[in-house]
Amino acid sequence: MDSSEFSKFPIQAGQDAKEIMSNMDKITWDRIGSLSLENTRRNQQYLHHGKSLANLHGQPIGEEDTALIVASGPSIKIQNPAPIISSFGYKGAILCTESAIRYLLIHDIIPDLVVTVDPHPHRIVRWLGDPSLTKEKLTEDDYFRRQDMDTSFAQEISTNTKIIELLQEYGKQIKIAMSTTSSQAVVERVIEIGMEIYWWNPMLDDPDDENSMTRELHDINGLPCVNAGGNVGAAAFMMADAVLEKKHVGLLGMDYSYFDGTPYRNTQHYEAMVQLKKDEDMDAFFFRIHNPYVNKWFIADPAYMWYRESFMEIAQDADCMIYNCTEGGILFEDPIEFITIQKFMEKFSS
Repeated sequence: MDSSEFSKFPIQAGQDAKEIMSNMDKITWDRIGSLSLENTRRNQQYLHHGKSLANLHGQPIGEEDTALIVASGPSIKIQNPAPIISSFGYKGAILCTESAIRYLLIHDIIPDLVVTVDPHPHRIVRWLGDPSLTKEKLTEDDYFRRQDMDTSFAQEISTNTKIIELLQEYGKQIKIAMSTTSSQAVVERVIEIGMEIYWWNPMLDDPDDENSMTRELHDINGLPCVNAGGNVGAAAFMMADAVLEKKHVGLLGMDYSYFDGTPYRNTQHYEAMVQLKKDEDMDAFFFRIHNPYVNKWFIADPAYMWYRESFMEIAQDADCMIYNCTEGGILFEDPIEFITIQKFMEKFSS
């Protein structure tokens, strides 16, 4: 990898990494654009099962003006912040990505709001427990087995059963901000669970552009459009900042990266990169970023770096203070304050 002046912090970029990142808007649209529109049109029939996200705006969810966003990045399994959260009796709002539901519930923490946005037809429902999952289906997709996230998903059948049991017990107590682009499998599963649904549209492009797809989504259903930053973690942050209007928001598991040395095969977008480079010279596709707060290097593919840059733009316009409590990852520049979850709890738990 060659050194790069990509940002203010030490970074190395593979020979293909920056070029791919510069085309991420088009790549993302080609991957999910038509599917998102298809899902949104189909989900019209399900909108009566919930309310508009506008009904959630300013609701007193969680005490006072703080919130925690819990995602499922690699730092979660290393840091294991749930016991610290519980020990302080944190009363602020707890929001999580759908991928972090299991982690919170097995630690007896019931999130106030779950967020989901990805339109993938069959993967996302697994985070909610897929009643139709079979051993035969598992032979078709190793996505969960190879991920460097929640390693319990290596035992896919038993973990799936446990998630179903957890949501059968707690699901009706949980609100979900559900994107209209969600798959039919996710929508039907959420309705089956009995979660309280709040619908919204993700911004797929600039709504002021001619032939804007975001505007088309809004024309279909009239629901609020939210800048999701291209990923569910950023979407969850926007719910805390712009919808719940929290003034102090902590981030957990929002690494947007992997610890240096993680096998490339265990990264989220490995399959797509292999299709681009058959000789599997994966170094060409990755950035290496030095985090000065923990004095460690992290690796990120072009999509993760794009997510990071999108989040940093969102952070600049946020109406809240942002605290990265992951103790790792690549979100650490201004205006984000890099602190431990222990210090966040000491600061914001009564």
